[in-house]
Amino acid sequence: MGDEGDLVLAERVRSACVEAARLGYEDAAMSGLCGEGALEAAIGAIEKLDLRELLPAPHTAQDKEC
Repeated sequence: MGDEGDLVLAERVRSACVEAARLGYEDAAMSGLCGEGALEAAIGAIEKLDLRELLPAPHTAQDKEC
């Protein structure tokens, strides 16, 4: 992966982390957790991210023919 590809992947990871944290915090706050508890839930949501889903799809032999 080149520099541009690395940057794209880094941006995807950052966006996924922010979204997971936002949703985790909102869910926890709506459930009545205090700010500290909601923050812990947000961090937990980031830790549970499946980073494999953010990786680019592997190239197949057909891709290399073009």
